[in-house]
Amino acid sequence: MKRLTAILGALAALAIPAAAKAQAAVPGALDRAFGELGGAGGEPLSMSLQLLLVMGLLTILPALVLMMTSFTRIIVVLAILRQALGLQQSPPNQVLIGLSLFLSLFVMAPTLERVNDAAIAPYAAGQMNAEQAIEVAGDQFHAFMIRQTRERDLQMFADIANAPKFASTAEVPFSILLPAFVTSELKTAFQIGFMLFLPFLVIDLVVSSVLMSLGMMMMSPMLVSLPFKLLLFVLVDGWALLMGSLASSFA
Repeated sequence: MKRLTAILGALAALAIPAAAKAQAAVPGALDRAFGELGGAGGEPLSMSLQLLLVMGLLTILPALVLMMTSFTRIIVVLAILRQALGLQQSPPNQVLIGLSLFLSLFVMAPTLERVNDAAIAPYAAGQMNAEQAIEVAGDQFHAFMIRQTRERDLQMFADIANAPKFASTAEVPFSILLPAFVTSELKTAFQIGFMLFLPFLVIDLVVSSVLMSLGMMMMSPMLVSLPFKLLLFVLVDGWALLMGSLASSFA
């Protein structure tokens, strides 16, 4: 909670002075940012087109940020767990997404603290410009992603892009690291999901065999096995074990 408070406080400190300067600085900043996209005569884009481009980038930003964090692995594992338990809409999607977001924030807290110390705080203090702050923050996310990416996946996308051999992992560009990271996260999530499925699959097989031996072929095995799977999951404190295992898998 202390880490979360510090991060949110830093973001707020960055947002307040930025908002205060926005009214006067937005037109000029947008002109500088999109000046190279002007027409053939060198005129900058109109204000409406600039705002349209900014709003378009803002719609892509959340998806991009989520793909650069631990969110992908967590939400996939939780979705597989719900399917393994045989539950259709419980927990609902809103609960799974909210749980994934907060657990992702917990996992990413050390990285976010480093981003705050190295990029957000100096930018708010006027010690570096926005471009430098974004570059420093990107380096911190790059270090997190490279630790979670399999070398095989990284090499595959590097070969597809015909990229030269990198002297160090810090030289891997985001254009190669991002798809390799997402691929590795999906592979890890499915491996964890497979291990989660096994005990519940055994229960389904046992219940199905018992019903067949009793001649109750019209009874749905899923309906009978559901209480037993829920009981097993509760008895072993499944939620605590799953959350702890997911968080420690990023260590």
